[in-house]
Amino acid sequence: MKSQKVRDLDNTELNRQLSEMDEQMFRLQFQMSMGQMDGLKKARAMRKTRARIYTVLREREIAGAKK
Repeated sequence: MKSQKVRDLDNTELNRQLSEMDEQMFRLQFQMSMGQMDGLKKARAMRKTRARIYTVLREREIAGAKK
């Protein structure tokens, strides 16, 4: 997910996305531990998307504190 698409979502939607990604990451890590390396690129992309979401949420938190 691109950063502009992340910025267009509201906080509740971002939090919902994070919870879904946490569940998917758990499944992918379980699959990779079993020897299935098919999800390696997907896991990397998902970690980057999670970082983008956390960054946007933190930016909004800081902007809200300044007001």
